[in-house]
Amino acid sequence: MQFVLIIAFIAVAGVLAYYGWQAAKKRREALAALADELGWQFRPEKDRAHDERYSHFEIFRRGHSRVAYNSLRGTLTVDVAPCAAHMGDFCYRVTRGSGKSRSTSTYEFSYLIVHLPYMSLPDLLIRLEGMFDKLAGAFGFDDIDFESAEFSRRFYVRSPDKRFAYDVVHPRMMEFLLTTRPPCVDIEHGRCCLSDGEQRWEPAEFKAKAAWLEQFFSHWPLHLTETLDRSD
Repeated sequence: MQFVLIIAFIAVAGVLAYYGWQAAKKRREALAALADELGWQFRPEKDRAHDERYSHFEIFRRGHSRVAYNSLRGTLTVDVAPCAAHMGDFCYRVTRGSGKSRSTSTYEFSYLIVHLPYMSLPDLLIRLEGMFDKLAGAFGFDDIDFESAEFSRRFYVRSPDKRFAYDVVHPRMMEFLLTTRPPCVDIEHGRCCLSDGEQRWEPAEFKAKAAWLEQFFSHWPLHLTETLDRSD
């Protein structure tokens, strides 16, 4: 009976591995087709240096065995300028416990990064507000509040330059964000990362996220962009 159970376990594991391989192959093919459609480059192989290049973003510092893969590289338009963009999948592992109770979990998510055409841009974080944000607020660790009570209730905004945050998140931008409910928008070191750090996007979602990010920057007011030093 023990031998039969072992054989059954191996068979089930083999079937799961096969379907996992098929799903990964189908995803690579869909992303390669998307890259062709967009005129971007597609690199399915693992990129183990990604987390170092973008270590200023917290989502790329989690766990260990960090690696990017299924990478698409091209350009997006920000302030009428073609800017280098990079999107794809990212994987990391978290090990807990020790000895016989030691276990390792694998996490995967998708992301989109664009290199902005501005120099010395203040950092800015915009994301949906969560339960822990509300608890932190109760202890005095508040985010930036805006005139719209609904927006302030639903979004967490943080920046060392409040004036910059108010310029970016003006009334039309608030309406845009409330309507589209994006994943986290994190601007650091002159780069913008769009990701919730938790879920992999379906191949069609990558194109939608790229279009959303271009719309986001098209909402930046002229009186702000005219004052920013451009890197070009």
